[in-house]
Amino acid sequence: MTWSGLLAFLLASLVLAMVPGVGTAMLLKQSVRGGRRGALATVAGMEVGVAVWAVAAGLGLSVLLVASRLAYEGLRIAGVCVLLWFGVKALFGRHKPDVDAPTAGSGFRAGLLVNLANPKLAVFAISFLPQFVPAGSARWTLLLLAGLWVVVDTVWYLGIVVLLSAILRWLKRSEIRRRLERASGAVLIALGIRLAVSNSM
Repeated sequence: MTWSGLLAFLLASLVLAMVPGVGTAMLLKQSVRGGRRGALATVAGMEVGVAVWAVAAGLGLSVLLVASRLAYEGLRIAGVCVLLWFGVKALFGRHKPDVDAPTAGSGFRAGLLVNLANPKLAVFAISFLPQFVPAGSARWTLLLLAGLWVVVDTVWYLGIVVLLSAILRWLKRSEIRRRLERASGAVLIALGIRLAVSNSM
């Protein structure tokens, strides 16, 4: 792989990470509820999920998901349920900072679940990574790119954590906290509905 190709891959990975989606909404929700510790745990869980799909794509395992409509639909339904669950909980739940503040473990699980149950992420890994691998390259090249993708994604979300931490005191105000958590819940529900009505692989 050439240096220009590697640079193009890194820039593409950064742009893709910057596009707001499920990860951003979940990170905002967990930051408001659990502070920096909760946000970092959520990022860790999200990136483990990204790594699973990236490595699966590198090994060719995710192709099975695309080839099997039943497997894809099962994962899509699971993804819808996960997003709606977190969204409804954030939108309609009782918000008591001293009672329901999440642990680092719950933040990790939340981040992991939203990415593991995201079929679009798996399909994207299959279509995105191979474009940057020269024909005839060894499989380790694809695995290396998968690792770099995870690193770029992690750096971006850690940057968001730093930004959120800088305004955390403002975010922790009870009224602001309730509004932000409900807003993130509404976004998660909307993303879940969009995934539910999407039939394309």
